[in-house]
Amino acid sequence: MNFYKIARPVLFRLNAETAHHLTLSGLRIAQKLGITSFLSPNVQQEPVKVMGLSFPNRVGLAAGLDKAGNCIAGFGSMGFGFVEVGTITPRAQDGNPKPRLFRVREHEAIINRMGFNNPGIERALENIQRSRKGFDGILGINIGKNKSTPNENALDDYLHCFKKAYDHADYIAVNVSSPNTSGLRELQTPKLARDLLSPLMDEKEKLKEGTGKNVPVAIKIDPDMGDDQIKGLSELFSELQIDAVIATNTSVSRKSISGHSLSDEDGGLSGAPINTRSNEVIAKFHAELNDKIPIIGVGGINSKEDAKEKLSAGASLIQVYTGLIYQGPALIKGLAKIKS
Repeated sequence: MNFYKIARPVLFRLNAETAHHLTLSGLRIAQKLGITSFLSPNVQQEPVKVMGLSFPNRVGLAAGLDKAGNCIAGFGSMGFGFVEVGTITPRAQDGNPKPRLFRVREHEAIINRMGFNNPGIERALENIQRSRKGFDGILGINIGKNKSTPNENALDDYLHCFKKAYDHADYIAVNVSSPNTSGLRELQTPKLARDLLSPLMDEKEKLKEGTGKNVPVAIKIDPDMGDDQIKGLSELFSELQIDAVIATNTSVSRKSISGHSLSDEDGGLSGAPINTRSNEVIAKFHAELNDKIPIIGVGGINSKEDAKEKLSAGASLIQVYTGLIYQGPALIKGLAKIKS
């Protein structure tokens, strides 16, 4: 039985953020009761090795849905081969004022301006230790800076989270592309990106030597950058030997939903309207990186065809967020079968 077909009409009558929290609460209860396997049983696995890690399948949960790391095993039971939690900052923060999450139903899209609401790295790691029990996939921890931290001190925030997360993560994602923290995207300019990423990669080598554990580092970028920036970042990522690029985050462009009543809402647009642009950015990074660095493709995946387009553009792995909200866990079951 497809339980989501029953649940979705009820959830979609609720405020988007209320429905979000209700869903996560239900998933946490299912974890505690040990009944999460009913969410999407008998998922066919197609293992793949990327970043030196063995993924049960190519399909992951994108950061932003499980910000606090409370539902890892639950999402794993839906069939996800990997789960990325966060974005997590050094200190807890409430995020931006509500309302801050909007469904654009006609386009199977979402606009969010959440603003890195999360419990802080210490509490999040406690949640992660508890909720990953029974999860045999790959865990990514997505890190960012606090809203109150100026960009000139951003490295301190990222290093703090990086060191704390290292022992708990299979890979760490560095978020410098959310449009909902003022000035954050400036960290994607080649100079500021170098100032941030070079020390992080140095710290990775120190931790690798001290722990004997290699934790790959992925950088999450936005879909709104131009070709020159893609070229400059590709050169930097290759030089620093970044382990993966996550392409892409949400978009500030409203061209694809022009005229919609919600098009003037601030925040990042995700879902079907950014699929084409996400694929373009993936293809351009793929061409510039020349297969030296794997790409995790995310943005607008609502079907197997969408997923195959991401892989054809150059992605090695894919992630889903908005598609899960509109299609439910059945989408993951179908995507997990994709081989290449």
